[in-house]
Amino acid sequence: MPLTLTVLGTASPHPGPDRPCSGYLVSGGGAEVWVDAGPGTFAALQRHTDPARLTAIWISHLHADHSADLLAAAYAFAFGGMTPHAPIPVYAPQDCARRLAGFFGRADVEFLKGVFDFRDLHDGHDVRHWNLRLTARAVAHDTEAYGLRAESQGSVLAYSGDSGPCPALTELATRADLFLCEADLDAHRDGEHVQQVHLTPEDAGRAARDAHVRELLVTHVGPTLTREAATARAAGVAGRPTYPAVEGDIRTV
Repeated sequence: MPLTLTVLGTASPHPGPDRPCSGYLVSGGGAEVWVDAGPGTFAALQRHTDPARLTAIWISHLHADHSADLLAAAYAFAFGGMTPHAPIPVYAPQDCARRLAGFFGRADVEFLKGVFDFRDLHDGHDVRHWNLRLTARAVAHDTEAYGLRAESQGSVLAYSGDSGPCPALTELATRADLFLCEADLDAHRDGEHVQQVHLTPEDAGRAARDAHVRELLVTHVGPTLTREAATARAAGVAGRPTYPAVEGDIRTV
């Protein structure tokens, strides 16, 4: 089973018609992993697989545009007839379970354990499901956040999650076959001595170039940019094949 990426959603910071927020299906080595659960992606996921058969769920950070559809999945698994055979591992930053329980007005998280098996991410977290290896690296954002490196049978997919420019991002993507990278910002704000928590298209292209990736896939383009403009700007710096991530696309890595 080759390593493949299915684009479920790319929108930032809210979904639009036919454009869910961030979410992807990563398949390979006998495993299927839902990566990020932005609003609208659970419905899109059902076009490509039975969610109850997911091997795992992997959440880069807990901002709603990357995690809110865990609530939709919880309803489907617990009440909607999609009950998995065993609780699905959910790799996410700490506090994910408590936040999800809060949507139900519950202080405890025990009732979720019938469908989800929450496991905290950390920098360097490494797990293998069948022949698919998932490695997390902490990246620069305004909350606990991780990028992902997925490897199967010699193929490598890297995913930025939400990140500002940082060495970890380049290390994560080193010699990846496909680098799925955000390009949320038109420009960084001048004169502000604050941590940059998103990338411009040029930042994405620079990270791809410095990491020597084979191809760059631009995603999570913010509302002040178009996908086409962001992709063209990133390509001008990356110096390698660069494409926009579009809902419904399936790419073999």
